[in-house]
Amino acid sequence: MIQTRSLPVSPIPQLRNIGWDWMLGTDTLPYLTNEAVVVESAEAEAYYDAANQLFEMLVEAAQHVIDTNRFAELGIPDNLVELIRLSWNDDRHIHLYGRFDLAGGIDGQPIKLIEFNADTATCIPETAVVQYAHLLANGLDEQQQFNAVYETLVRQFRELREQNADLNPSLLLSAMRGYPEDDSNVAVLGEAAREAGFSVDFEYVDKVEFSAEEGVFRHNPESGQFDKFDFWFKLLPWEYIGFEEPELARMLTEAVRRRQVLILNPAYTLLFQSKYILKVMWELFPYHPLLLKTENGPLTDRPYVEKVFFGREGANVRILDTDGGVKAEAPGEYGDYDRIYQEFVEMPRDGAGNHYQAGVFYAGEGCGLGFRRGGVILDNGAQFVGHVIA
Repeated sequence: MIQTRSLPVSPIPQLRNIGWDWMLGTDTLPYLTNEAVVVESAEAEAYYDAANQLFEMLVEAAQHVIDTNRFAELGIPDNLVELIRLSWNDDRHIHLYGRFDLAGGIDGQPIKLIEFNADTATCIPETAVVQYAHLLANGLDEQQQFNAVYETLVRQFRELREQNADLNPSLLLSAMRGYPEDDSNVAVLGEAAREAGFSVDFEYVDKVEFSAEEGVFRHNPESGQFDKFDFWFKLLPWEYIGFEEPELARMLTEAVRRRQVLILNPAYTLLFQSKYILKVMWELFPYHPLLLKTENGPLTDRPYVEKVFFGREGANVRILDTDGGVKAEAPGEYGDYDRIYQEFVEMPRDGAGNHYQAGVFYAGEGCGLGFRRGGVILDNGAQFVGHVIA
């Protein structure tokens, strides 16, 4: 059973003390709880090891997909395949960060991969900053948390600069308009990039200008000119670009080929993002202790979860029993995508019956832990719960 520890002192004063006032008043705080999951040091180490091992397995699975040309099986739009190959075959296109969603890891339950949020993972402010501030505000030591997300992001951005010394370290961060949570996630990335020596600007996706020959631009209201950026981070899913904006996919492919822009996360991240990669991993590593059986048809010998290839936040998920009866389901807007079927596993629960899913960030290595708490299907109404190492 999950054990929690009360952290009654709000993190807001601590956030002010460390200079992160800009985060206050966003929607990152209301769903933060006043308690933390108690994690043993050995459990935190196991989460770290699992993330590192799983990423290596994902890389092997992605290489297999590329070598055997299985892009269509993963639901990858044809117009992104060339860009995926371009970015995969050039080591300068570093995967900046992602988040593993994991079952188990607490109270003796084995860690199991649920999925990898490889492309547009959120929960960065809560994991990297808010739970850290919450720990300090309650008089606890920073060593009592598996949390180096911010420092590791800074290191990743420094590596990007070093590996792309031919490019100007100018970064444009973009998100969709009307999602304050996305703005907060992008703001943390911007702070890390500045610390790593980038000049950083922000523009909503609908205002960014693109050129196949010249790259990515933002209109500068002060000068009236269009400023060019050699690095572009977009909190916009690659599959959306491929399916909904084919002309943009074409322009970005050409711009990347010409070394006019480097995009974060790279296009090959879509291979990790497609939940069909879970089936490929099961093919390559059958019965691996970190994996759940995953097939492209319903499982007949055990309860299972039906997911869409590119769903998010629990949308369009159904949990079914061995006879195909629906035990739980969540609506969503991703129902047109193909489906994958993964073995069902119980999430750890607390005394009140809440389910807990671990989120482990990966940025070159496992770098931070947080938990989402909610019902049997964790949707966008789930709470974020920090942790403290006992």
